[in-house]
Order: sequence, then structure tokens, then C-alpha cells
Amino acid sequence: MVNLSLDDARRQFPTGSGYLDAATMGIPPLSAVDALGEDLMLWGSGRRDPGHYGGVVERARAAYARLVRASVDDVSIGAQTSVMAALAADAVPHGGEVLVVDGDFTSVVYPFKVRHPERARSVALHTLADEIGPQTAMVVFSLVQSSTGQLAPVDQIREAAAAAGAITVCDVTQAAGVYPVDAADWHITVCHAYKWLCSPRGVGFMTVSSEIRDRIRPLHAGWYAGDDVWQSIYGPEMHLAENARRFDISPAWQAWVGAAPALDLFASLDIAALHVRTSRLADTVLEELDREPRGQSIIALDDPRGSLLAAVRAAGLTASGRDGRIRLSFHLWNDDIDVLRAIQALKSLREPEGVLLAQHASQPIE
Repeated sequence: MVNLSLDDARRQFPTGSGYLDAATMGIPPLSAVDALGEDLMLWGSGRRDPGHYGGVVERARAAYARLVRASVDDVSIGAQTSVMAALAADAVPHGGEVLVVDGDFTSVVYPFKVRHPERARSVALHTLADEIGPQTAMVVFSLVQSSTGQLAPVDQIREAAAAAGAITVCDVTQAAGVYPVDAADWHITVCHAYKWLCSPRGVGFMTVSSEIRDRIRPLHAGWYAGDDVWQSIYGPEMHLAENARRFDISPAWQAWVGAAPALDLFASLDIAALHVRTSRLADTVLEELDREPRGQSIIALDDPRGSLLAAVRAAGLTASGRDGRIRLSFHLWNDDIDVLRAIQALKSLREPEGVLLAQHASQPIE
């Protein structure tokens, strides 16, 4: 339910000015900082009951389900994207081909390359849909590319995968929280919440559609995967949860204390409106550099020597360098002042002939 305005939500991030790096690590909202502080105090004074954290985890799970438009029964909790992706890698039918994307984040590439070294084939994102054929058993990709911010051609991928009967695995880590996500579009999604969802590291989610749930083995099953968590702490009897909770791993409690209020916040926002705002900020930078707008919250410019990144950091801004590029990412806390500061910093760096280095940035891949 959308019940919080973007302006009200921005007040939760009073230190966000100049921070253009949500694609690397988000800033926690004040509500998360307060919750963590209170929990630390109670833990330190011996007044925290481990049973309390179960409710915290379920609050976070429910908020994430609302955010990605999933049934809470289809949401499992994890800690690392690669660990969740490994469950999907184990489910590839015998002899089937797996398609992964060139340059995609390794957490959604390595698990498939390790498990299926002869059958995992890497292709360019813009040709991914065309590469899907009768031999394809699974298609693995990120909704938004980490290094460039490029949006995957989702309609074409979904249509081609459906025609081939292939399982789709979509990493939404660089999308959830700033770009509308509908988990029902894909058989499996994975997400780490420490970026755009502004949660502590160690909080992740996997959605598994009910139609393929029985094809996934809960390889990491432990006490938290039990139908009744607190009745599943001793063996040998095993009664796993009937829904996606069977894929849960035991949560790192304090991380989830910080995640629950952060996820509540983003689940209460109009994410489509947030994307309009953030992509406008990013496009303004591109336009001032005589670049084509991309309608995305992440922009990446060629920066093989790191000169642009150094100039931006010298201006007091926080950004990152990825794969020979400077990457700027705009989130809820950013505004036109951040845009102006970024433009001034980028334009301050010129070659001797007076040509703006950013003009040489690679064109976005269509």
C-alpha cells in the first residue's frame, strides 16, 4: 500500500546529500539506525530474547513481498545472492542449456558456471532473447545491469523463454527499491537488500513461483526451513515448510532488525514515481554532457584512467568506479543540487584541447 510521499521519505535520509552511490551501498534510513541502536542496547544488557527476531524477519519478508508484488508464501530469506542463485543452478534439467549474460554480476554467473561448466553459455544482453531456443533450460540475467545501469529487454526475454519452456532467473538487486519490480514475471528472483533497499548487508530474498517450487532442492535447509521453526531445532525428523520458507537460511538477527524498517519504508512508496524522479536527475547530467538520456537511475561514463571519478570525489561527492567507468547512481535522497555538483565536477576535467573527457563515454548498448 502506497501511503508515504517521496518528500516525507527523504526526511529519513538527512545525510544523503552528495551521495551518488546507492548502486554500491545504500544509506540506512533513520528508522533503521534507531532500531539497530535500540536492539544493541537491549542485547548488551541481556534483555533480548532470540524469539523476538522471528517476528522481525516476518515483518521484513512481508514488506518485501509487497514491494515486488509477490505472495508472501513465495518469498524465502537468504544472506547472499550467490547462495540463492546456487539453488537455481542445481535445478537445471539434465542436458539443458543455461544462458547467462556477458559482464553480468558474478554472483548470478559463477553458480551456474561452476555447476554446469559445459552447459552455461554466456551471451550479450541485447541478444539474450534471440539466443533462447528449444535447447535452453534456464535463462539467468539481472533486471538492471550493475556496471552500466542498462535495463534488460524484459518483454522479449519473457516471450522467448515461455516459448522454449525455459525457467527464468532474474536478479533484481539493482532494481528493487528504485525501479518497479513484479516478481510474478519470472520463475525465480534473487535480491540482496543492502543497495537500493538501504538495508544492512546480509539480508537477501528469493522468490520462487509455486509452479516450479518442487523442482528446487532446499540444499541449505536447517532449523529455519522447518514448518515450525522452534520445533525444528533437533533431528532426525524433518518437516520442511510447505511454501518458499523451506529455502530459508537462519537469519543474522541484527541485520534483519535494520532491514525491517527500511523495507517497510520502500514498500510504502510509489516506486514508479521514485524511478521517474531519479531517472530525471540522471538524465539531466547526461544532457548537460551532450549525451542521450537513458531513463535510468544509474549512469556510467568511460573513465579508464579514473580521472572522472577522482574529480567527482574531489568535489565532495561519493561515486564508484566499475569496469573502467565512473558510475553515478541517484536515489531517494538526491536532488538538483547533487546534479549541479556532479555536472560541475565532470565538466571541470578537460583534455588539453579543451574536449570534455565525458564526451568519450561509451554509448549505451541498445
